[in-house]
Amino acid sequence: QVQLAESGGGLVQPGGSLRLSCAASGRSFSNNAMGWFRQAPGKEREFVSQISWSGDTKSYANSVKGRFIIERDRSKNTVDLQMNSLKPEDTAVYYCAADGRSFRTGARYPDDYDYWGQGTQVTVSS
Repeated sequence: QVQLAESGGGLVQPGGSLRLSCAASGRSFSNNAMGWFRQAPGKEREFVSQISWSGDTKSYANSVKGRFIIERDRSKNTVDLQMNSLKPEDTAVYYCAADGRSFRTGARYPDDYDYWGQGTQVTVSS
């Protein structure tokens, strides 16, 4: 059974940092793009960041560019999201996602991902 498990969420003050981690099990995603999405209450799920299967190509939503960094360890089947200079508008449930098709660059749309984690809550508040 394929599972993606996120961790690292929590409550942080504005300007603070958090590091989210996603560990995949049940199959290897070393040749698959992976991404992070988020969903705030009353809003649709939105793209945050993605990393290609090789790790060479990364992209970010404009709202997080320059503040968030996506990294992956293909040997450990993990993908992390380092979030810096957090703002209240970053508050959301964050989801890890994996593309079931190999050797793709990675996309910004939820429909392009086949596997999803359960999500981890990130709350930015003073």
